[in-house]
Amino acid sequence: MKTNTETKTQNKYIKFLKAAFPHTVPILAGFLFLGMTYGIYMNVSGFNFVYPMLMSMTIFAGSVEFVTVNLLLGSFDPVQAFVMALMLNARHIFYGISMLDKFKGTGLKKIYLIFGMCDETFSVNYTADIPKDVDRGWFMFFVTLLNQIYWVAGATLGGIFGSFITFDTKGLEFVMTAMFVVIFLEQWLKDKNHIPALIGLGLSVLSLAVFGSSNFMLPAMFAILAALTILRKPFEKKGGEAK
Repeated sequence: MKTNTETKTQNKYIKFLKAAFPHTVPILAGFLFLGMTYGIYMNVSGFNFVYPMLMSMTIFAGSVEFVTVNLLLGSFDPVQAFVMALMLNARHIFYGISMLDKFKGTGLKKIYLIFGMCDETFSVNYTADIPKDVDRGWFMFFVTLLNQIYWVAGATLGGIFGSFITFDTKGLEFVMTAMFVVIFLEQWLKDKNHIPALIGLGLSVLSLAVFGSSNFMLPAMFAILAALTILRKPFEKKGGEAK
């Protein structure tokens, strides 16, 4: 029989989970579809469902997981795998820098928060308006955990049922783009100050024009980071005056 303390603790965690779940709903559909696409890809490449299931649990980086299929089919080259993973996930350097303040005081949860931080989780945890009666660390933990569960579930289902799927799955990768548009629009409508978003869009378009679609990501992130770092204090001051 549970004591009152155990019941209160359990209710507290359920409350944190309920607070986090609605923020992950747009990601749920995207991750299930993309995860299934990855699982199907592994299946048609000759791997059973255990491979995408374990890789989605331990790697949890969609682009790297897709590339890993070719690496597994080719000759063993750990240096190439390391360089490829570093290039594909270099943007996480900027995510980490941006989350330094938010991860303070989260205790051991920080280890999992760092491991589980992907593009979508970063977007939610960085921009979410967390209720005052909800612990910030546990909110971010459950957002991260739920998103990984969605991805692992999709990859596993794709690996299991991939051989039975006969319809054309071309274009499913656009789900990721659509999901980011939804997250961006939600943040745009919520935030009264649109200057940071416009700076990000402007510098991204400029980098795209200068460096091309294959090489614009890192220059754009460097430019955005530099611009927002320089303008951080004016934004914070303006936000404080607005309150």
